[in-house]
Amino acid sequence: MDQSQRIEELVRTVSARVPLDAAAVLARERPETVAAVLAHLPRKLMQHIVEYLPPHLRPQASPSAWIDLEIPERVADLMEPVLGDILETATVQDAIEYLRAADHARQITYLYTTDADGRLTGLVVIRDLLLARPEQSLTEVMLPDPFALHARMPAGEAIRAAVHRHYPVYPVVDAERRLVGLVRGWRLFERQAIEITAQSGQMVGVDKDERVHTRLWQAFRMRHPWLQLNLLTAFLAAFVVGMFEDTITRIVALAAFLPVLAGQSGNTGCQALAITLRGLTLGDLDTYPIGKLLRKEAALGALNGVLVGLVAGIAMWLYATRTGAPDAPMLALTIVLAMTGACTGSGIFGVLVPVTLRRLGADPATASSIFLTTATDVLGMGLMLVLATTLVL
Repeated sequence: MDQSQRIEELVRTVSARVPLDAAAVLARERPETVAAVLAHLPRKLMQHIVEYLPPHLRPQASPSAWIDLEIPERVADLMEPVLGDILETATVQDAIEYLRAADHARQITYLYTTDADGRLTGLVVIRDLLLARPEQSLTEVMLPDPFALHARMPAGEAIRAAVHRHYPVYPVVDAERRLVGLVRGWRLFERQAIEITAQSGQMVGVDKDERVHTRLWQAFRMRHPWLQLNLLTAFLAAFVVGMFEDTITRIVALAAFLPVLAGQSGNTGCQALAITLRGLTLGDLDTYPIGKLLRKEAALGALNGVLVGLVAGIAMWLYATRTGAPDAPMLALTIVLAMTGACTGSGIFGVLVPVTLRRLGADPATASSIFLTTATDVLGMGLMLVLATTLVL
């Protein structure tokens, strides 16, 4: 086997493996061979494999030059060349001979049957092939019209389509259902893991592409605009509090409980937000009604709000009594009602914020926490001050 054939064989081998295993295969090769193989791989697969290679086998460049951690947006970014395609007119014997002659037979999980125009018509499981009679046509043993991903399908949509199937390999077709590539199942679930882990950062304005080795100024450009937006939304909450300056001046005890209310309602909203984002990512909300989720999170918020509100109300009663503040019972009732209402509203906002962002065509995880915090602060603080003004003053 000459060098070019060796490289082709290695390209096929590493393309079919997860990056960690692919790097282990390449680690046994010479640096020039590794460089040649990496040059033939899809860019994003190459980037993942390089992360696991020994330092002396990595490309001679700085990490920022070869690591582009942009998450693939389409199935075409994840797919590899077709392996195991055969005409549907072939017989079982023809298929077995094809497998025997194939240099990459060990990497073939399924055989994909196509018509004369290259359109995907069926899928043949190797077990069924071995149990069939040699003279049978593949049309008799294949699974017709198999599930396939579309090359231009967003990667997130592909994950939701595949999450309940768990196939090792997925065929990829174009708009006319011509077979154009394959996607390994591990790549989809790797993409899913990346997206889920990125959500916690996106909720507070950290770009999903940022990692620990992202350069200082690049990280600054990614984060700072969201902090400016957060500042603007914080002004809105401050404006609401400023409208009740007289109430706070006359009932100083309220000032001590404003951050308590804001923190508790914010945490309640973040719990609902996390569940909603998980449902959007995994496709659960494709079958679970949004209205039902809203009612559930509102009920959870109300139950949690009542219980923590009672504890906070008792604390307010004791604090008001110790400091000599008038109307301690009414202040305690104000806290209970405000906490209940704020937590209920926070649960609702935790669902509405990401769902609304998605319907507007935006990433539902992007800075969701910033918008949620603003909504819960305005609602919670505003409700407590309105109730205090009404019930106490």
